[in-house]
Amino acid sequence: QNIYCFMMCLIRLTVFLFFFLETVYGKENGGIVNGKSSLISFMSCIVSDPQNALESWKSRGVHVCDWSGVRCNNASDVIIELDLSGRTLGGTISPALANISSLQILDLSGNFLVGHIPKELGYLVHLGELSLSGNFLEGHIPSEFGSLHNLYYLDMRSNHLEGEIPPSLFCNGTSLSYVDLSNNSLGGQIPLNNECILKELRYLLLWSNKLVGQVPLALSNSTKLKWLDLGLNMFSGELPSKIVHNWPQLQFLYLSYNNFASHDGNTNLEPFFASLMNLSYFEELELAGNNLGGKLPHNVGDLPSSLKELHLEKNLIYGSIPPHISNLVNLTFLKLERIYLSNNSLSGEIPSTLGDNQHLGLLDMSGNKLSGPIPDSFANLSQLRRLLLYDNQLSGTIPPSLGKCVNLEILDLSHNKITGLIPGEVAALNSLKLYLNLSNNNLHGSLPLELSKMDMVLSIDVSKNNLSGSIPPQLESCTALEYLNLSGNVSNNGAFSNLTIDSFLGNSGLCGPFEGMQRCHKKRSYHLVFLLIPVLLFGTPLICMFLRYSMAIKSKVTKQCSFVSRGGEMSRSFRRECQILKKIRHRNLIRIITICCRPEFNAIVFPLMPNGSLERHLYQSQRFDVVQLVRICSDVAEGISYLHHYSPVKVVHCDLKPSNILLDEDMTALVTDFGISRLLHSDENISTSNSASFSSTHGLLCGSVGYIAPEYGMGKHASTEGDVYSYGVLVLEMVSGRRPTDVLSHEGSSLCEWIKRQYTQQHQLQNLVEQTLQRFSPCGIPYHRNKILKDVILELIELGLLCTQHNPSTRPTMLDVAQEMGRLKDYLTKSTLPRHSSQSPH
Repeated sequence: QNIYCFMMCLIRLTVFLFFFLETVYGKENGGIVNGKSSLISFMSCIVSDPQNALESWKSRGVHVCDWSGVRCNNASDVIIELDLSGRTLGGTISPALANISSLQILDLSGNFLVGHIPKELGYLVHLGELSLSGNFLEGHIPSEFGSLHNLYYLDMRSNHLEGEIPPSLFCNGTSLSYVDLSNNSLGGQIPLNNECILKELRYLLLWSNKLVGQVPLALSNSTKLKWLDLGLNMFSGELPSKIVHNWPQLQFLYLSYNNFASHDGNTNLEPFFASLMNLSYFEELELAGNNLGGKLPHNVGDLPSSLKELHLEKNLIYGSIPPHISNLVNLTFLKLERIYLSNNSLSGEIPSTLGDNQHLGLLDMSGNKLSGPIPDSFANLSQLRRLLLYDNQLSGTIPPSLGKCVNLEILDLSHNKITGLIPGEVAALNSLKLYLNLSNNNLHGSLPLELSKMDMVLSIDVSKNNLSGSIPPQLESCTALEYLNLSGNVSNNGAFSNLTIDSFLGNSGLCGPFEGMQRCHKKRSYHLVFLLIPVLLFGTPLICMFLRYSMAIKSKVTKQCSFVSRGGEMSRSFRRECQILKKIRHRNLIRIITICCRPEFNAIVFPLMPNGSLERHLYQSQRFDVVQLVRICSDVAEGISYLHHYSPVKVVHCDLKPSNILLDEDMTALVTDFGISRLLHSDENISTSNSASFSSTHGLLCGSVGYIAPEYGMGKHASTEGDVYSYGVLVLEMVSGRRPTDVLSHEGSSLCEWIKRQYTQQHQLQNLVEQTLQRFSPCGIPYHRNKILKDVILELIELGLLCTQHNPSTRPTMLDVAQEMGRLKDYLTKSTLPRHSSQSPH
């Protein structure tokens, strides 16, 4: 009987375990099967997949959890993430995705998806992140999204969405931390009232829509808010001073280009500025283009010392600039870096106390009614790079002390009432890299000889003054000049030597030694004219040399790159490359794993670079943004700077171009292919037995067509300046998206010449910047970042032009370039939006 009872218990236990395991594993398998079916339904709605992103989805031998873009929970074997961002998929979003009930992250941003957003996505109750930005979706935001109670990250910017924001989205979305609905056509008001409290909200980005009304008072309950961007809408009412002081963590406030008014009937800015005083993390304030009225208040100097940018341009602000604005300086914390006060009605004198802000980098007060002299105290602005005071009523003389602004790149004092001579100290500012504009003033006297020291400036304009005398022949030293607006004789030496009469058409008052131009008389007076100076690449025919001794192959066994020599013997180029790679170590230079020498072939083994070459990304996938563009430029500059200045063996690369820059798994750029590099002082660094193999490249035209420095075509030795030129071409190619050879064949000039022509024509330059922004940021970007990225692109263009100057001695060193790129990278990194992660921010 005991045995019988024992057997019955064992049978019952076995049956229980069978049904229990069947229930548990049946649910898991059912979840995977259901998820797989939903993904297949999604794939059926995709009509275009140029990158073959869904190729693994079609293979029967690949588990669904290993499909591209799919991530499962290892513990329960259910799908929790679908990330197909930036895959250029075309089609519609299948409602079947709503059947993957375990989904926590859904990212379909940066594609070409059309149609409406399925309301069924609102049934994904576990969803924490939803990103549909950068597509062509239309229609309304589904009100069902109000059921996504776990949603903390929502990004639907840069689509064609319309209608009003559903109240349920904000009233029920108590977990929302990041909301970006920018760059759509949404209308109505922000649907927030006292019953809808977004306590976790940190980022609210609604720029570039058709939103109206006032900033809702209920937003003051979002006490964790860091970033508010309402720019480019139709908001109205008073500036939200009653709300702002409830955001102690606020860093960025963008209200530009709306219909906001200041207090007391658009006459008083002081209450709003007072509400910002205790925001200790505050960095940027933009109020441009609102037609704000009132005087610039005295308490502007009481704004937080952490403030970095202040934008008040294009308003109706009047009165004098308060001296207390100089209080925005703190030697311990971040200093005010950029001040935009242009296009208002500010009057009075420029306060001399502005000179106390020694970290000021940009000062734009153009388009006002400022009068009086330019303060001598500006001599203290040692970090000032751009000073724009044009279109005012400034008088007095140009202070010679401006010559102490040794980092000044742009100086524009045009359209004022400035008198006196052009100070030699200012004319000797060889830091000016872009332009000097003193036109439309009352300057007199002759041109100072010191202007010839501006060997990097692209444009000088001193037209419409009372200048007299002749053009100093020493100006021929300004080899970077593109535009010169002067009076006097025209030289035929130096930078002027390649000019013809065609360069002076339409300037009948000019005289000079060119055929077809009237001769100058010694005592003749001259009128101010416009002179175009083209700088030619070089006169000798371009020579194409192919010095590529190796091709890259991927080993299936070692998963490394082998570079196989085409010659039977260990060639000089191969020996040179091996010797160089043995001696250098840098994070942005390709490292050598081993060398293999056999009678039938020679090989260098490099690590596999999974992202291939920069050339592939520039002209095929184009899958990186402006931030990555700057990082890559910085990486390359760091690598070449190391070769030139820090390497135990000083190296000139001689063939810098996109195909010789590889990208690792983190998109870090590494410079490779030292096949025709030249070692400087090779007798000091290399053994005598090998010295013959490392002779200089003198006698060869080093590099690839379009990237070759012009002096190489005239028989000059390979030099670090030549690498700087190639780097400049590389930067201009990345920005413009045009190969140097394409420009040569279609435009008949070099890429840098083509860019220079764009640069000197404002509308063409704007078009170039816009096109670049579109190429590298196709998903759309917030208004404030749009401006930031445009500034960055413009600085890249300017850096490329500096590096490609015709005269090698006027080019910056790669050390200077690397430092400038590092500064630009830091500025851009600090100004970018935070990327979302798979973890809730709260």
